[in-house]
Amino acid sequence: MDASQRLSANLKALREERGLAQATIARKAQIPKATWSGLESGAANPTLAVLLKAAAALEVSVEELLQAPRADLWIQRAADVSRRKTGPVEVRELGVGLQGVHLERMELAVGAAMEGVPHARGSREVLCCERGRIELVTMGRRVELGPGDVVQFPGDRKHGYRNVGDARAVAYSAVVG
Repeated sequence: MDASQRLSANLKALREERGLAQATIARKAQIPKATWSGLESGAANPTLAVLLKAAAALEVSVEELLQAPRADLWIQRAADVSRRKTGPVEVRELGVGLQGVHLERMELAVGAAMEGVPHARGSREVLCCERGRIELVTMGRRVELGPGDVVQFPGDRKHGYRNVGDARAVAYSAVVG
């Protein structure tokens, strides 16, 4: 699928997801309806200005308009999820196929600790505690999380996790970038 086909498929899918007619989205983008129709059919060769207007009208990035269309639905059964042990911590990789996002589920036994590996430069990590009490250590700080607590920090820094509660703890980690 070439860039023109990706663009036309994404424009049509995004417009339809929003329940908008071509005339409505064209007005919102401030371009003629014939231009929008040409974009969706793949017949148009848009300027950068037109691409920027289309992206703004759909509230997405130009990159999202040009990338391979997303699958409508993706499911991974628990038995197929990749698992690894890091000492007493079980890590399950989730979200395979999400571009630019690495998602994991961590299950920490009582007292278990795991040193995190610094991720790509400029990345951000979001850690959400689902169950138990988890201590995050990063940048010389200690942050204790309970169920439902979320912390965000630079993913490219040294960090570690530890179960500081009296029961098994579960957390989700998402690294973006």
